Amino acid sequence: MESALPAAGFLYWVGAGTVAYLALRISCSLFMALRVWGLGHEPGVGPGLGEWAVVTGSTDGIGKSYAEELAKCGMKLVLISRSQDKLNQVSSEIREKYKVETRTIAVDFASEDIYDKIKTSLAGLKIGVLVNNVGMSYEYPEYFLEIPDLDNAIKKLININILSVCKMTRLVLPGMVERSKGTILNISSASGMRPTPLLTIYSATKAFVDFFSRCLHEEYRSKGIFVQSVLPYFVATKMTKIRKPTLQTPSPEMFVKSAMKTVGWKSRTNGYPVHSLMGTIISTLPSWLYFNVIMRSVKSTRARYLRKAKKN
Repeated sequence: MESALPAAGFLYWVGAGTVAYLALRISCSLFMALRVWGLGHEPGVGPGLGEWAVVTGSTDGIGKSYAEELAKCGMKLVLISRSQDKLNQVSSEIREKYKVETRTIAVDFASEDIYDKIKTSLAGLKIGVLVNNVGMSYEYPEYFLEIPDLDNAIKKLININILSVCKMTRLVLPGMVERSKGTILNISSASGMRPTPLLTIYSATKAFVDFFSRCLHEEYRSKGIFVQSVLPYFVATKMTKIRKPTLQTPSPEMFVKSAMKTVGWKSRTNGYPVHSLMGTIISTLPSWLYFNVIMRSVKSTRARYLRKAKKN
């Protein structure tokens, strides 16, 4: 009995320490959330960084919403996306609504030979903000070897999700360093925070974006450059196939309005209060529990998609 007392005491302090650590972590997260989202402060972007902002994947969803928020801050815009028709429409809407100059570049980020065209189009512009938003996911969760047209999917996911971020940063960063100011916002995903099976390539490419952003921020923050990794959970966009916004799945406009408040404050963010809370909770789960939960979720989504496809 006496020999069991020290062991019981040890386990008590381990448990108490764990609870205290989790309580402290959650308290810090809540304090930061209050500081960022609850208290008003000036936007972390604007023409003072450089009069132009560049947004990739800017004709829909999160990218379009970032373009609009940057226009509200008085920044001129270079909108880059695949469809010239959509670019013309969004460009005209933003120009008329916010009274800012806009330019467009129509390219397909699935290709590798587009960057000379982009470089030429951006030449001479003082770019203060770059939003690397363009991205591609799966049509539905699927096992790696069963992904339709796997070789092409691998190439497109890497080119769009990884190569575009590196190449666009390569084009824009030198001017920011020369002026000792600038902001780069890289749109990753919550699936890049922890591995997401059945979305394996997507999850891995978004993890790259997160790591790339965090490393770049540490390399260049002393030179006046702020680099942010944005890791949203589900947002009601065409890519997620969620049509109706909810508290948990906000509209792109709501998400970006919230995420913009974190610029200059947090170099890594889920961008939205509810998503931030979800990220804090999920990050505390042990791996075995996390993988058990996530596998059930993606398998269920896969099964629903395949049943629907079979009926059609």
